[in-house]
Amino acid sequence: MDRPFVVCHMLTSLDGKIDGEFFSAPEALPARTEYAALRSFYHCQATLYGTTTLLRCYAKGTISVSPEHAETYPKEDYVNKESLGTGYFIVSVDPEGVLKWSSNVLAKKGRPAAHIIEALTERAAPSYLCYLRRLGISYVFAGKARLDCALLLQKLRAYFDIRRLMLAGGGTMNWSFLQEGLIDELSLVIAPVADGNTTSVSILEWSDLLPPHKPVAFTLKEAKPLDGDSLWLRYSAAPHEWKEEGS
Repeated sequence: MDRPFVVCHMLTSLDGKIDGEFFSAPEALPARTEYAALRSFYHCQATLYGTTTLLRCYAKGTISVSPEHAETYPKEDYVNKESLGTGYFIVSVDPEGVLKWSSNVLAKKGRPAAHIIEALTERAAPSYLCYLRRLGISYVFAGKARLDCALLLQKLRAYFDIRRLMLAGGGTMNWSFLQEGLIDELSLVIAPVADGNTTSVSILEWSDLLPPHKPVAFTLKEAKPLDGDSLWLRYSAAPHEWKEEGS
């Protein structure tokens, strides 16, 4: 396989939400703990996040880099070779090149320090490339105007030898990979809490910025009760296409 094995590992409410007030409910705490612990089950070398998730949890906001006095670099992939020995990566999907970082490494309590890899499209400004190089942040181009998920995975394997990757949202990013047949396993830790908020993000969400879509079928691999009435469901994407009833 010329790409990593991809597992989409998500914590969700009973009604399929991946953000919202259910996170703060006391009844969701056991599921949150189990979700974090199960990350190590997959032995992934990288976690991939969409722009919205990164802005909420990791990035220092957005940045508008002035082109003045900036060196000009061609729109070609850049690998900080010093990062290759770090052992873990955060893949930042940032098509336009807007995220602000304080360094080339992210450290979160309970997780290994991770080197940042920016996943860009050709919409990213040359001045942003200069900004990333000053910080020592690796970046790869995957698409002209819209992210080419398959190309991104191929480059992550070729440049960084990433063989197992965790996809962790948001919903639109998850669907982008799913519709291209690039999710090998879907792992859901379900908290025994319902959100009910129609504006909260779901596990998988189509956007009108994405190509036309149709339902995708899955095969259940395992269902395991966890602490606090939570549940762990493991699915593999079915090799057959979804068919309408009666077809």
